[in-house]
Amino acid sequence: MPSHLFADRPAPQPPRRGSVDELISQTRRLRGDVDAVRRDAVVDEDDPQGRWQRALCDLAVHQLDDLGAHLGQLKEGLPVLPEPEEFLDPQDAPHDDLPPRQGSLLSRVGSAEWNLLTDEVSWSEELHQIFGRPAGSDPMTLDELPSMVFAEDQGLLTEMVTDCLVDGKPIDGEFRIVRTDGRVRTLHMMGEPVLDADGCTASMWAVLRDVSELRRSQRAVRESQGSLARRQHVDRTERRVAADMHEAVLPPWRGALSLPASGPTTLELAGHQLPSAQGTFHGGQWFDAQELPGGRALLSVGDLTGQGIAATSTMAMLLGALRALALAGIRPGPLMGHLNGLLDASAQPALGSAVCCHYDPETRLLSWAQGGHPAPLLFRGGTGRALPQPDGVLLGATPGGAYEQAEVGLLPGDVLVLHTDGLTRGTGTAHDSSGRDRLLALAPEIAVARSVQECARLIVEEFGESERQDDACVMVVRVGR
Repeated sequence: MPSHLFADRPAPQPPRRGSVDELISQTRRLRGDVDAVRRDAVVDEDDPQGRWQRALCDLAVHQLDDLGAHLGQLKEGLPVLPEPEEFLDPQDAPHDDLPPRQGSLLSRVGSAEWNLLTDEVSWSEELHQIFGRPAGSDPMTLDELPSMVFAEDQGLLTEMVTDCLVDGKPIDGEFRIVRTDGRVRTLHMMGEPVLDADGCTASMWAVLRDVSELRRSQRAVRESQGSLARRQHVDRTERRVAADMHEAVLPPWRGALSLPASGPTTLELAGHQLPSAQGTFHGGQWFDAQELPGGRALLSVGDLTGQGIAATSTMAMLLGALRALALAGIRPGPLMGHLNGLLDASAQPALGSAVCCHYDPETRLLSWAQGGHPAPLLFRGGTGRALPQPDGVLLGATPGGAYEQAEVGLLPGDVLVLHTDGLTRGTGTAHDSSGRDRLLALAPEIAVARSVQECARLIVEEFGESERQDDACVMVVRVGR
């Protein structure tokens, strides 16, 4: 409420009515659009990004409400308190699922003037409402005002008033009050000293605005943004640790591997991992080859549910058990049963699929079992086929599950491809066989490939750009000639 002592200053020209009307209409439309986004947002309390987005929408709604009320006051030119329907169209009105609004902006803005020469104090009716005081009560003097201010903020208010009265500095700051009804509100105060003809401070006027809802929305944005940043940091750290663990657990060989390590080569192997289309890392997949006593070999590929450190640690436990059981002479069928029992008794329940193969170079016999996993593909003479699949349920799904064991004789030059289902599933359903058909169609090229690495490269080139939903890994095994 500027003092009459400033009446000699040229008054600014009011904006054209039509331009203000257009701004009000634009603000209404924008407020309605933001409110619609806010209402449609499904917020999971465990989703920091969702909470942050909802908080930003709340803040935008509060700010647009204030902007609309400002423009309404500019249009009318008088501090008339409009009813909500005077500003909002029916479709723009607040919905029941929104937090209750504390009136329009105009009911949250009040003015005051303290005359230092006459000790007269003038408060607007709105300022009485902000402080929760009866409309007919006496306005508070500058000495009485701190009695309603938070103890922590009283020094700030005193400093602002002193700087204004003594040094002529404008007031621009915030403090908190406790209303007469016990409610805590945050007020933004702006004011200036009014000078007499001698340049001395005659009075002080101020405009006080209740910004409690706005500050609450801003605080919610900061808190949700901080929570989101912490969650993203934790996720990045977990992915890095999980990737390091995964790298340490997987076979140390890169490129090709020959088994046995010494003596005539019976198997040539190459493995590769392919990330999902989103580039995410789950950490529960593996491919592994291990030399067993007598020149025999253990081959396995598997995939566990979950992601991050939990999935990687469970994978490491399962792979360690698989290697130990194989070294102890456990055959693939019983071995899969032991893995199923291990997952079922694990402190971190998980489901998994796996295929486990045992190869004897003396008999060229491949014994294998599976638990909910794609069967190995056998490429021979320019054609490919999936091996008939023995029964076996997902690991960890059924206590005491039984796993059958199948056998197939291999010939020199045969190529086996073991892979996780993420390689061939792509964006199709779990029963979509188009990916497997594409893989089998590579049989003529695999037949003339000069090395096992070239076989793996053919597969990676075929499926490397696929829109896979999950990570995938593949291991190619060629029987020595």
